[in-house]
Amino acid sequence: MNNAPEEHESAQQDDETANEAGTAKQEETPKAQDLQRWRLVLGEAAEGALGAATLDGVAQGQDAALEWLYGRDEELQRRGVRRTGRHGGDGPSIVTTVDWLEQITRLFPKETIERLERDAVERYEIHDVVTDPAVLARIEPNETLLRAVLRTKNLMDPDVLLQARRIVEAVVKQLMERLAVDVRRAFTGARSRTSSRFQVAKDFDVRRTLRANLGHYKPQERKVYVEQAYFFSRTRRHVERWQLILLVDQSGSMAGSVIHAAVTAACLWGLPGVRTHLVTFDTAVADLTAEIDDPVEILMKVQLGGGTDIARAVAYGTQLIEQPRRTIVAIISDFYEGGETGQLVRGVRALVEQGTKVLCLAALDEQADPSYDVEMGQRLADVGAGVGAMTPGELAAFVAEHVGR
Repeated sequence: MNNAPEEHESAQQDDETANEAGTAKQEETPKAQDLQRWRLVLGEAAEGALGAATLDGVAQGQDAALEWLYGRDEELQRRGVRRTGRHGGDGPSIVTTVDWLEQITRLFPKETIERLERDAVERYEIHDVVTDPAVLARIEPNETLLRAVLRTKNLMDPDVLLQARRIVEAVVKQLMERLAVDVRRAFTGARSRTSSRFQVAKDFDVRRTLRANLGHYKPQERKVYVEQAYFFSRTRRHVERWQLILLVDQSGSMAGSVIHAAVTAACLWGLPGVRTHLVTFDTAVADLTAEIDDPVEILMKVQLGGGTDIARAVAYGTQLIEQPRRTIVAIISDFYEGGETGQLVRGVRALVEQGTKVLCLAALDEQADPSYDVEMGQRLADVGAGVGAMTPGELAAFVAEHVGR
């Protein structure tokens, strides 16, 4: 009996020691995971500094996949940040692009896979990602791969081109489905202040509903109980015929905008009151309006690269105009003019002075992240053009706003 307190105290100490050990283990695991992540990011050259970062089986496979791609970076090799000729993991070495794609699909989340694929085709120009039939048969279509197909389709034989078309069709379908929602929203008409019996969430009249139901406010609950909800009605736009002329630079840096311009033109085609033209250009001009309802076919015909003569495209677009004051000309380019800069500025000034709406868009894509000749952009803004970037949905809304006037 005399030993009972000592045994109890000893048991308490054992429990505390066990709890401390458990806590230490819980803290150690996240730390080890963090070290492992840094090891994957920094590569083999960091092993000395991150000695505790032992890679497990999955991480070894990830390391091998990352090294297959980024180990070819000459700058990193020169600085000794990564070593060449190494493959982590216990499995067979990654040799082909097909093997690598299968590995990253198994080892990484979707966002990481898309980044790796983008770096493979755009940074390291691994063309067999989009020119090898075995790769094309396995790969998941996305916009990065579509841009790569447009850049490399001249390298493909007819059989490979048929498989590449699958990527073009799948991505275009996704883009059109997303943009169609924005186009419908833009062209459904303006909301009026009169009530509607159709209870549509986007037309919910918050102010009138609150004002009409203030008598049902419960101070103790700080709530308004709605017995009668009100909704806006929509007036049908009075539509008069407008022209939208899209002049699209098909130089290599504009691939994303070319894709979205083709899709935007197809979505706007056939809308009441809008006649859409699609013209691509480099040093020559190609009018693709006759095929505007088939963006897949248009993209398969686009030839990215070459020089740029924006002034020539503006001159061609000017000839298409029927009613200057009911025309929108959207020039989609990085505005690095290879032709006569003065002629370009004079051409845009003439359009503005005759009452045409001129948009100079340095980007037309979902990011609307422009990269362009700022000096030229300023010169075009000075003569009255709108200069900037838009998403396809914003362009559709701009067109709808002017068509509805």
